[in-house]
Amino acid sequence: MSTAMYPASDPRSTLVSATNSSKAAAPAEMAGMQYGLYYKTEPQEKSAGLKTWYTRSQNFTAVYSEAEAGVVLERRNQIDEYMLIIPDPETAVEITAKGETKAVGGYTVTFIPPGDSTIKVVKGGRIVRFITERSADVAAKASNAKEYTKRNPSIPPLQSWPDPVGGFKIRSYPIEIPEQEGRIGRIYRSTNFMINCSKVRTEPRDTTKMSPHSHDDFEQCSLVLHGTYIHHVRWPWLTDKAKWRADEHEACGATSVAIIPPHAIHTSEAIDTKKNELFDIFCPPRMDFSLKPGSVLNADDYPMPK
Repeated sequence: MSTAMYPASDPRSTLVSATNSSKAAAPAEMAGMQYGLYYKTEPQEKSAGLKTWYTRSQNFTAVYSEAEAGVVLERRNQIDEYMLIIPDPETAVEITAKGETKAVGGYTVTFIPPGDSTIKVVKGGRIVRFITERSADVAAKASNAKEYTKRNPSIPPLQSWPDPVGGFKIRSYPIEIPEQEGRIGRIYRSTNFMINCSKVRTEPRDTTKMSPHSHDDFEQCSLVLHGTYIHHVRWPWLTDKAKWRADEHEACGATSVAIIPPHAIHTSEAIDTKKNELFDIFCPPRMDFSLKPGSVLNADDYPMPK
């Protein structure tokens, strides 16, 4: 059973469901949190002008890079779409895929089609890619790859959503979108990913309006891009006391990811006094977000499953 406690002012309080599937297995044990703290750990790969870190979840790998101008990031025979986030306005890239080349500026979310593709860094900065578990070569590089040698039975096998209208191509979207009453953040989806770009917080979170909730059958990846967030996490008790997990209150700065497992009750608290920014990533897309009219900004490009 999922848990959700949202303030009445939070648009998520009206969601239809917090699960993607009614067939999630009851847990025999609870999976733990996974963290990628890129600001204080060594990269898995390092070359001229490029540093890259890899952090796994069950269904995808987060690939974070710090790249200088001239660096080219390449994928060959990519099996499915992948997602590119350019979090800083001053960064710029040139993407080539499916016979087209497209200039993409900063503060954008881009979905790159299957097959061969290149991302040429025109103006250096932070580059974040999300690639599904189907790319075993990427998943194997993750610093926490050993945590996923056994599949979490609570998470159904990854199934892609329908192909985009008009076929696969480079599709890029702005993150800077005006707020709208009743809309949940700024949400985009593809055939296999969904991203919710939460609004920038310029002061610490109001701790009288926290939003503890859980998901039965999918992980959540929280990507911290600015400031510091404390990820508060609590696990339900199982019948076997030896498998109980203690609460966690992990402070994560920028840039970092936190992978939140199914069933864990969680909420994140922004604590920086100047700028806090966090994006949430899901794989596959969330059905409850998709069912809320007007919430998915590119819904006309990516149909929902029938």
